[in-house]
Amino acid sequence: MSHDHDHDNELDPFAARVRALETILTQKGLIDPAAIDVIVDTYETKIGPRNGAKVVAKAWVDPDFATWLKRDATAAIGSLGYTGRQGEHMQAVFNAADTHNLVVCTLCSCYPWSVLGLPPVWYKAPPYRSRAVIDPRGVLEEFGLTLPATTKIRVWDSTAELRYLVVPMRPKGTEDWSEERLADLVTRDAMIGTGLARVPA
Repeated sequence: MSHDHDHDNELDPFAARVRALETILTQKGLIDPAAIDVIVDTYETKIGPRNGAKVVAKAWVDPDFATWLKRDATAAIGSLGYTGRQGEHMQAVFNAADTHNLVVCTLCSCYPWSVLGLPPVWYKAPPYRSRAVIDPRGVLEEFGLTLPATTKIRVWDSTAELRYLVVPMRPKGTEDWSEERLADLVTRDAMIGTGLARVPA
């Protein structure tokens, strides 16, 4: 049988497999697509990286909380009500003028859902998972982040037992800002390490 025709499928292979699995499970009556949509919407729009941004903003304005976050991130984050799926054991790593932190999961796609929401597609992709360890500076440049040659880059490998949250440096000119306003400067990529906090307009 000839198989030289084009397929009308714009999904990447991973997304296509997910779609096929969801279709089969729906046809068998094992899942409700509406329930899946609610879960996805919750992590994308209600939880998402907003929780992590609030953690970072609090660490920026509250030195005691920042110290607690360094010492016991799981408890500090939990005190704000952010616990649950894949966020049970956390470690916060703080960027500094001479050190930049980058998080990857080389084994699969371990990711702190409770503070960052759903992982981005690129985080789960083999190229990122392998190259972030081999050539972190090059990977960061592909994200548009060029660091000084003197800046040390530390790569943290998430596991099923431990997940990481990068605390980016607080932007200059925000000394009198509220936590809520500061949280708007904190992006998902900044908390993974592939970006920095937004610079105030």
